[in-house]
Amino acid sequence: MLYLDHAATTPMRPEAWAAMERVRGTYGNPSGVHEISRAAKNELENAREGAAGLLGAGRPSEIVFTAGGSEADNLAVIGTALAGGRPAHVVISAVEHKAVLESARFVERMGGRVSIVPVDSSGAVDPAQVGAAVEDDTALVSIMLANNETGALQPVEEIVAAVDAANPATLVHTDAVQAFISESVDVGIFGVDLLSLAAHKFGGPKGVGLLYVRDGVRLEPVVHGGSQEMGRRAGTQNPMGAAGMVAAMEATIADRPSFHRRVAAARDAFEQQLAAAIPDLRVNGPADRLVQHSHLGFPGQSSETLLIRFDQAGLAAAAGSACQSGAVEVSHVLAAMGMSERHAAESVRFSFGWTSQPEDADLAAKIVIEEQRS
Repeated sequence: MLYLDHAATTPMRPEAWAAMERVRGTYGNPSGVHEISRAAKNELENAREGAAGLLGAGRPSEIVFTAGGSEADNLAVIGTALAGGRPAHVVISAVEHKAVLESARFVERMGGRVSIVPVDSSGAVDPAQVGAAVEDDTALVSIMLANNETGALQPVEEIVAAVDAANPATLVHTDAVQAFISESVDVGIFGVDLLSLAAHKFGGPKGVGLLYVRDGVRLEPVVHGGSQEMGRRAGTQNPMGAAGMVAAMEATIADRPSFHRRVAAARDAFEQQLAAAIPDLRVNGPADRLVQHSHLGFPGQSSETLLIRFDQAGLAAAAGSACQSGAVEVSHVLAAMGMSERHAAESVRFSFGWTSQPEDADLAAKIVIEEQRS
């Protein structure tokens, strides 16, 4: 099976496996006081320090380990909106991941307010529109670094500047879950107050993520119980998962130059071959997108049918729409870009990853060309 669904999840890197194997015997609860627990605590804090350094954070205490990217997004959005004692105003874009979108809707149900900034036909956010949406009581602006469907990159630094100009007290969060594998991520350069990551998107284990929280930012916990993670996230921590995540972060950063070269070669060759064989092929998204993403529209073809054919032919990809309760639901991302239901239902996402090689393009293109003609 040729796997071109790396945006959903990607294989674990050997460095992550090795780190987790090293920590495997450290089974103590990091909150305990005896020697076995202290050993687990040391592993956890070493991982925290490593993550902070790799992200350009000022201090390790700014890293909150979570059970994944969705929890990190929930903590960022809900935690900041409720931190003032009553639900505040939140600004998001129309193409955010469902974890941010649904968290914002929860804030709204709790009595807060939500403003949704539109995007253009390429999926890009205008920083000026973000700044214009900020009000006196805006607690948070949450705009993703890169879209999980189209790969569209957002100008986070410009967005931070626009928000600061509108209201210096408003915090800025970016979901960097999809971008970390290929894009440089430095919280100091971005100027953000919060940033989410998920380990399994760049070769770490599933079930672990983190939220960078700038020192001094107040959060209302969304998981209640003990005082773990500096009182911001209750529950027994996962030292093995944290170690695997940081090892994957290190390997990802070291691999990025090579990743860009080989994945760009594969993605571009794949799209060029398809465009030559399918004259009316559509590329959904801007030129400035993640190098690993190829979101394509096949006129007159059902993406659901194509995915079945691709799967049977040995190619794994994903649809631009989701089937729920027997009905095809158009992606909110594609809808926000102004795409019609028909075009959205003809769209397929192909995503390359760290295991991809340039020659994968030829096989993938061959399968797609043959199956879309069937």
